[in-house]
Amino acid sequence: MNEDEPLRPVHWVGSSLADLRACPEDVKDDVGFALRIAQEGGKHESAKPLKGFGGAGALEVVTNEAGNAYRAVYTVRFTEAVYVLHVFQKKSKRGIKTPKGEIDLVKRRLRDATEDHERRYGGKSHGHS
Repeated sequence: MNEDEPLRPVHWVGSSLADLRACPEDVKDDVGFALRIAQEGGKHESAKPLKGFGGAGALEVVTNEAGNAYRAVYTVRFTEAVYVLHVFQKKSKRGIKTPKGEIDLVKRRLRDATEDHERRYGGKSHGHS
């Protein structure tokens, strides 16, 4: 990141900010650090593309605290901002697959983020400049 470039703002979609605030402190720290790197135009080492979203349409950070897995899903598909789409505790004890209900929620919130981005930024081009 060029030091003269401002950080990209973070926009919270749906209940994602309240959901993050309800997480343990270490989870908040991990997610906050990953988002800071995204604001700078980078990608945290533990951020991985969420399956089913075509490449880097949605990234997820998985963090573990006291034997529980927490996930934060965000998108950096817009040049101007980072959108946090969903923060949740993974409940399933079997498999690593994200439950369909969570994926459906992320899809809805990605549509909401796209609409918000068009309103805020006038539908500017996608991708990093």
